[in-house]
Amino acid sequence: MNHQDRSYKDKKVISIGTVSELTGLTLRQIRYYEERKLIAPYRNERGTRKYSFIDIETLMDIADKREDGVQTTEILKEMKLKEKQRESDAEVRKKMLRGQLNAQFNIGRERN
Repeated sequence: MNHQDRSYKDKKVISIGTVSELTGLTLRQIRYYEERKLIAPYRNERGTRKYSFIDIETLMDIADKREDGVQTTEILKEMKLKEKQRESDAEVRKKMLRGQLNAQFNIGRERN
């Protein structure tokens, strides 16, 4: 994906301190969720973490689930399942589009 094509929500530009202020999570909690592979901030050459708005939304979702007593291992399983479903949905959309194009332009059919 071209850097300019990305949504502002995807851009990893927010510091961990700002993330902490926005989410109400402590720095320790945010780092813990990173250790548990629930969040993946960008790290620059000095190791400074940078987060996106999508990361903040994910952290808020994690915090809500943790408040409800859901373990981080279960949250990670759910996140992986959702990612697989998104990939599967994207593949189905691609096949449907290919089928529509084939039907529209008679691709793959013998012509009389």
